[in-house]
Amino acid sequence: MSDQQVDHGKRTWLIATSCAGAVGGVATAVPFVSTFAPSERAKAAGAPVEVDISGIKPGEKLTVEWRGKPVWIVRRTPEQLAALSKFDSDLADPNSVRTAYPTPDYAKNGARSIKPEFLVVVGICSHLGCSPSDKFQAGPQPSLPDDWHGGFLCPCHGSTFDLAGRVFKNKPAPDNLEVPPHMYLSDAKLLIGEDKKA
Repeated sequence: MSDQQVDHGKRTWLIATSCAGAVGGVATAVPFVSTFAPSERAKAAGAPVEVDISGIKPGEKLTVEWRGKPVWIVRRTPEQLAALSKFDSDLADPNSVRTAYPTPDYAKNGARSIKPEFLVVVGICSHLGCSPSDKFQAGPQPSLPDDWHGGFLCPCHGSTFDLAGRVFKNKPAPDNLEVPPHMYLSDAKLLIGEDKKA
């Protein structure tokens, strides 16, 4: 046996054991490094939520979760939109100027929305954190005024909100429903939690 054959055999074993060690090192390192990445739950807690709004019919509401809160997407009918301007004198903050829940500039209008047809609000009452009920039907109903034009009623303490999420005067809720940051990715896609293009 020549010296060259021995060196070749040692070299083959050296390469094989080095490769096995490298594979073992990577196999050990990957799970260790992945422990530093945020969990799926943590990512979901603050991550923007993309919503397909193409299936929402006029007069319907879709609820999605963002940051552990219910976000309502309401597609208002032309009649519901026309009724919004009739309430201004009865509202506590018709122009959304209070700062407890800062309203994005694109929602500082009578419809409180980017596209008047769609309302996007956090479905939590500003009084004690209850979730108001849908009262979209106009007309007299229990716990509502006789001239009711549709909106939301917080059953816990009687706060009422119009279909723009604005609270009526002399109610326990101190502020309008919160408008979360959002933007339209297309006519059918809404992104909740982000309102600036990267």
